[in-house]
Amino acid sequence: MPEEQQVSRRRRQHEEKSAAGILPDRPQPHAEKIERAVLAALIRDASGCFDTAKSFFKDRASVFYTPSHREIYNTIVELGSVDAKQVDLLSVAQRLREKGKLEAVGGEIYLAELEMNISTTVNIETWCKQLVKYDNLRQMIGVCSESLTKCYEADQDADSVLDEVEKKVFDIRSADMGSTIYPVSDLLQDEFKELMKINSGEVEVGLKTGFDVVDEYTGGLKPGEMFILAARPSIGKTSLALNIIRNVATGPNARPVAFFSLEMSESQIVRRLLCTQAGVPEAVFWNRQFDMRNIQQLTGAASILKESKIYIDPTGGLSIAELRAKARRMKMINHIELAVIDYIGLMTTGQRSENRQAEIQQISGAIKKLAKELKIPFLVLAQLNREVDKNSSPNAKPKLANLRDSGSIEQDADVVTFLHRDREKSKGDVPSAEALWIIEKNRNGRTGDVKLNFIPSRMEFQLAPRVDQNYGPAPQGGGD
Repeated sequence: MPEEQQVSRRRRQHEEKSAAGILPDRPQPHAEKIERAVLAALIRDASGCFDTAKSFFKDRASVFYTPSHREIYNTIVELGSVDAKQVDLLSVAQRLREKGKLEAVGGEIYLAELEMNISTTVNIETWCKQLVKYDNLRQMIGVCSESLTKCYEADQDADSVLDEVEKKVFDIRSADMGSTIYPVSDLLQDEFKELMKINSGEVEVGLKTGFDVVDEYTGGLKPGEMFILAARPSIGKTSLALNIIRNVATGPNARPVAFFSLEMSESQIVRRLLCTQAGVPEAVFWNRQFDMRNIQQLTGAASILKESKIYIDPTGGLSIAELRAKARRMKMINHIELAVIDYIGLMTTGQRSENRQAEIQQISGAIKKLAKELKIPFLVLAQLNREVDKNSSPNAKPKLANLRDSGSIEQDADVVTFLHRDREKSKGDVPSAEALWIIEKNRNGRTGDVKLNFIPSRMEFQLAPRVDQNYGPAPQGGGD
């Protein structure tokens, strides 16, 4: 082992022993490998990890047990609080050098070792949780040690010692919880003003899907909500989702959209968007039947889509941790206002599990939590089970019980909708076919059916013409 590494190792061992507190011969609970992993993630990708670390650690550098790691973290915070993009190996080393602390933490060699300590940053949230857990345990050791000493002091009153211990234990627990209790009296004025702005048209309730009948009854895709679009395979749920993405991301009120596609490649998605926008069937290119008019249409469509802010992530088998990291980063850097997942059944928890229903429950809850955290809507595609196909009635429509894998999707979602049509009527050269967009659950509004026309050649859905005043969802209650 090189001499510099031996010195660094002896120094860290000495720091651990001095930090052990009441048990000098036994280190307190900690995980040095995880500390190094978090610091490596922050140095390697501060833009994507800085906010995550700050949200877990608050202002607690004490989550790092090793003093040198604490110093490195404080330096990263100094730099990152100004601009996370400025944090890298060279800037951290330079700042430590300016403070006269570079050699004390192990020098540039140790910082370089840290940066090479991990291959990916996707587990940053899990690592942060682990460090907070160990810090809480160390604080509890301190509280218990102090309480033990006071209990042996004859002049201490038992009730006062108990009260003090209870308070300190509560402080440790509440430090991670933050302020999550809001008196209604403090919220009323802001919410009243918000309602007045909505009424006057100053602010939107939610993003418009481009299907105004649906928007009338759901309020559009609202921030913090989980909007489910479910269907059987080959019914067109991806096509409808891409229609919505195109409507949101283009035009005078265009908004940035993230599309997590677990099923299609990025080239397939772009080709589909391009042809739908141009109104040109993909088949004309496969059959080499396109003409100059088609080229002009595609050129115009490309000009429109080039101005849009659609960000595609085609990662197959996307895990919860990867979704969190990528969505947070796109929210921070690209300012996305809508995230679309195609589809939830292909996601994973990142851990081996024998129970798929339990996995989907965990995934569904995590998506809902992420929507609330980022304050953007999540449009999540899902599949329906085969019971829909088994129904002998030609007019049978999907129900909430037909959601595949888990009832937790129904519970977590704010809006659950189904896309339903007869696949047999779309075969051949049929120019269009009838479809229904069924609003089955709407926590804050009404439910019912919206009639659509599906154009198979362009994989495009359009609202069917209104024929009477009863068109659109029936005036039923929403609820949980």
